Amino acid sequence: MSRYQAADIEAKWQKAWDEAQVFRAERSGDRPKYYVLEMFPYPSGRIHMGHVRNYTMGDVIARHKLATGHNVLHPMGWDAFGMPAENAAMASGGHPKDWTYSNIADMRGQMKPLGLSIDWSREFATCDPEYYGQQQALFLDFLEKGLVYRKEAVVNWDPVDMTVLANEQVIDGKGWRSGAEVERRELTQWFFKISDFSEDLLDSLDTLDSWPAKVKLMQANWIGKSRGLQFAFERTDGGEIEVYTTRPDTLMGASFVGISPDHPLAKELAEKNPDVAAFRAQCAKGGTTEEALEKAEKLGFDTGLKVRHPLDPNWELPVWIANFILMDYGTGAIFGCPAHDQRDLDFCRKYDLPVKVVYKPENAEVVSLNEVNGIAAAVDDIWKSSAYAVEEREDGPDIERVCVDYCAYVEKIRFSDETANSSSPAATKWLLDRRFDYVVDGSGLFRSMSAEEAFNLISDNIEELGVGQRVTNYRLRDWGLSRQRYWGCPIPVVHCDACGVVPERKENLPIRLPDDVSFDLPGNPLDRHPTWRNCECPKCGKPAQRETDTMDTFVDSSWYFARFTAPRSDTPTVLAEAEYWMNVDQYIGGIEHAILHLLYSRFFARAMHICGHLPEKCREPFDALFTQGMVTHAIYVTRDENDRPVYHFPEDIEVHESGARLGATGEEVDVIPSAKMSKSKNNVVDPTTIIAQYGADTARWFVLSDSPPERDVEWTAAGAEAAFKHLTRVHRLVCEIADSSDAGTPEADEALLREMHKTVHEVSGGVESFGFNSAIAKLYAFTNTLAKSQAGAAAKRQAATALVQLMAPMTPHLSEELWLRLGHEGLVATAPWPVADEAMLVEDTITLPVQVNGKRRGEISVPRDMDKAEVEKTALANDAVKRSLDGAQPKKVIVVPGRIVNVVV
Repeated sequence: MSRYQAADIEAKWQKAWDEAQVFRAERSGDRPKYYVLEMFPYPSGRIHMGHVRNYTMGDVIARHKLATGHNVLHPMGWDAFGMPAENAAMASGGHPKDWTYSNIADMRGQMKPLGLSIDWSREFATCDPEYYGQQQALFLDFLEKGLVYRKEAVVNWDPVDMTVLANEQVIDGKGWRSGAEVERRELTQWFFKISDFSEDLLDSLDTLDSWPAKVKLMQANWIGKSRGLQFAFERTDGGEIEVYTTRPDTLMGASFVGISPDHPLAKELAEKNPDVAAFRAQCAKGGTTEEALEKAEKLGFDTGLKVRHPLDPNWELPVWIANFILMDYGTGAIFGCPAHDQRDLDFCRKYDLPVKVVYKPENAEVVSLNEVNGIAAAVDDIWKSSAYAVEEREDGPDIERVCVDYCAYVEKIRFSDETANSSSPAATKWLLDRRFDYVVDGSGLFRSMSAEEAFNLISDNIEELGVGQRVTNYRLRDWGLSRQRYWGCPIPVVHCDACGVVPERKENLPIRLPDDVSFDLPGNPLDRHPTWRNCECPKCGKPAQRETDTMDTFVDSSWYFARFTAPRSDTPTVLAEAEYWMNVDQYIGGIEHAILHLLYSRFFARAMHICGHLPEKCREPFDALFTQGMVTHAIYVTRDENDRPVYHFPEDIEVHESGARLGATGEEVDVIPSAKMSKSKNNVVDPTTIIAQYGADTARWFVLSDSPPERDVEWTAAGAEAAFKHLTRVHRLVCEIADSSDAGTPEADEALLREMHKTVHEVSGGVESFGFNSAIAKLYAFTNTLAKSQAGAAAKRQAATALVQLMAPMTPHLSEELWLRLGHEGLVATAPWPVADEAMLVEDTITLPVQVNGKRRGEISVPRDMDKAEVEKTALANDAVKRSLDGAQPKKVIVVPGRIVNVVV
């Protein structure tokens, strides 16, 4: 009998699949289509076991659908533009293109030995001119339809690298590569009008029944629909300041009016007042995101201006410029209510502005500040305490001041659905359902009023005065796509002195990136290229200049799923192909892409439909979404002479009972368990090494078997070895069965085949529901059943065939070899999936535990429809029960049909 030689088997069957073009996808009218797609990788140079897990999950689904009669599209591509390639070029003196395509070749070489059922004929990289040329065509179509525009905007500017940074590239206020302090700068940028689709993108989440609830919640919170009031404060020196608030019920607690440093009024004041200009410059040295502004120190500048409170003309409020106010949300101006907003409270404490309480819980008790530490030690306990904390002064409690802990309660209530902010739908509903004692005008409290009632009361008053109205706003901002860098898709427009900004003609696409660029100076090489930006105006023919900004790499990944349906076409899509293959039936990727990538892709699908590149049904492009967990591994670290961490690869480590040490030197290392695989920490496991040692099927089996796919799985050498031993056992067992001619009994045959059909049923359900680990657990159990069975050769061959087919999506190479060994023709990859016989799933006999005085003493197997009296006799005749009774006569025997037998002595 031959041994399990994974390397020989896997190379053999990969060649067979390629020659038969098993996984090549073509339109067909005789089978239902199925499109499975994993989020495509960035070509960083090496794949790790996290990639293996992601792509193996998709492969299991694709192979199962192929076996169940579907026409499967399972493509692969590369998200290839971006800063890492430029950084590599700067470090090595090479070219981003060479670095990128070299890495693609390496990663493709690592992926192919995994035996993935990918149609490699559809492969492309987003840096291929054939791809980004069609992306430029999409841009021009979007421009024509008014879906893209140009405006001045405040951006994160790295003064050393001289480029705009995305929010995620700003770390602690500094550029992620240069380490320079990021500045806020106004630049003319290109934008997609995604905000026009806010309501549609939000409402359509309800139609995505096969998406994880947490992803839909994250998207909903990012879109951030809010109902509020927009109204004007009248300036005492003339003019108005318009504000937007979601909490008009707190208007009677206004302490100041704040405007963004980028507000038109702030700019106007800066032109006349150098102190304002200096303050604006100081604010510009910070990030532009909500998160960055939330964490930054609160800074303010008193303009000296005053506004009148709209509900009380005698009440004047100061106007401050504040660094935490965003210009691109609402109106760029707010009223501060410090008693019920932690951010406003921090600001008012710093600048000694008043804090006026607007509402408190019904029947709340007023206590002194000395008592508050025990009451408000945790925000979650404030409502339970039913206490209203105020600061006690010498002249007694002052309702105008409130303690910090108590003020924050509205913003910090925690929710069980992963939501922890009051802008979420869950928090908003909770808040509106509460009842409070409210100060709604100058006359005093309105008892037992809900937040909803107070909202409407104030809003009605403002609208009756004619100074404002109810409005709906969204957090979602238009998508700024301009990037000041070379390695990206060129924006296909021309700047002409005579004609202005002119779209390039489609016949001139692609606008290719020049190869002869250098990275020896900071900034965008396209700006200083001697010839590339010089061109003729497509409109008038006069000398003009190309746009040197390139597109955000999120653009590249926002439509690749559609391009896979016709990757070689000379238009972005072919409608007939898109109509057939779209939507993506199953999309698989990491939770880290739950917001931006998926949101941008949903926008692009809508925009492409508007421009005629996708059918109506593709407005939501992903029917089902699965977000997989990570593969983790321990981190091994020592310290150098300067006490800096030195990280070591797993293969350099020897693990012993009390810890771990370096194999070469014996030096003890610190172990950080179960950490996300990261190249920077050297805790990655190279699939090439695992495949060389155990084979691809072992790697596939292990990453699928160890935990539910939505959870993290820790890679261990012991786990991989155990998986290999099991596959070796399966190989040996099936080979023995293939050579067997043993006779069995009808009872043993039936028992084995009945278990086979149960296994087919349960494994099929597990694969279809992404329960890969539970499916594999059932396969382990069935392997044990098959090994112990006394059935005859024919029944065992039938059961072994089913085992091989059920394992095929997980271990395709081994299954092909054993399929052949069992004498079957063709490929197991194209063989019909086994179907369970429903009649064989019904058990004729059942096993009942038998208890004596409440303790389990044995079990009996009886026909399912056996009479109670016969069950009782069988139980009392059981040897273990008789030993337990030891001659005593039972007082009572209770038979619970189908469940248990209780004997009372």
